[in-house]
Amino acid sequence: MALLFDAYSDLLTEKQRLVFALYYHEDLSLGEIAETYGISRQGVYDILKRSEKALLQFEERLQLVRRRERTRQIVEQMGTAVNRLRSLINGLDSAVCEKASLALDTLSEGLAEISRLND
Repeated sequence: MALLFDAYSDLLTEKQRLVFALYYHEDLSLGEIAETYGISRQGVYDILKRSEKALLQFEERLQLVRRRERTRQIVEQMGTAVNRLRSLINGLDSAVCEKASLALDTLSEGLAEISRLND
């Protein structure tokens, strides 16, 4: 739920964001939240359930969290492949090695940029 909240919290109402954050991030109980804001425990529970349902629906439609995780996995796999290629080119002719190394540097920079954009 925390990842979904991070991705979609702006799409929730202010009250939903507040109650969700207090319950999940601040570890307040339903009773503590209810007492603080003058609503019933059932009211707090209902807000949480509606918020959770909304977050799940947003992810089902938009899939931002799933895409972000998949992008992270691909970047990690490509980074591993770049490192393996670097170790393989070490024994090659120096001119070939230099060109391959420059190409790998470009790939590494691109992967780093994708990773930064994904965070």
